[in-house]
Amino acid sequence: MTQPAAWARARSIRMGKEHVTKTDLLTHAAEVFAARGYARTTIADITEAAGVSRPSFYLYFTSKADIFESVAAAVRDDFLAAHETTDADEDDPVALGRASTAAFLRAYTAHLDLMTVIEHQSLSDPGIAGIWQEIQGRPRSRMVRYLRQLTADGIAHPAADPESIAEAVLGMFERFARRRISDTAEFDHAVDVMTSMYLRLLGIDPER
Repeated sequence: MTQPAAWARARSIRMGKEHVTKTDLLTHAAEVFAARGYARTTIADITEAAGVSRPSFYLYFTSKADIFESVAAAVRDDFLAAHETTDADEDDPVALGRASTAAFLRAYTAHLDLMTVIEHQSLSDPGIAGIWQEIQGRPRSRMVRYLRQLTADGIAHPAADPESIAEAVLGMFERFARRRISDTAEFDHAVDVMTSMYLRLLGIDPER
């Protein structure tokens, strides 16, 4: 097999290093923003944490606002992926409810501090406001559609309209996430409690 030309190998190595540098910047920026908030964070804080120079920062990002938007977008993608993807049978609302509850709680707990910063920054930054709306709106819309389908199929007998239930359920999940549960047994108990309340609001018998 023909070996890549030297220039191609060098370019590949350089691109790999650039990818690592950008990832490091994003990772450490997320940590700094979570710890210090947006207003108190500086580019110097980020470059110091990542161990890179200020000129290196500007190879990938134009400003603090630019890297924060990338961090917020990564949080959105991770949060939505965790919330929307489970291994549970979608035809089993009890199993799916528990799996979704556990995934939501893990994702929200993992990003709790950053979520607070993103929410606050969304009040003054239209780009961040759009990301925050997706974080909040897509799970709510998904739950509303799912509840309507369960109701139409005669599986759910909800205690209120789908929009109100979705609002209540997501608010309940957020409150539990703020407890920052790390103990496995306590986490499992919290998931059981939230799933039970979720099913009651939906009017679904957990023993079905």
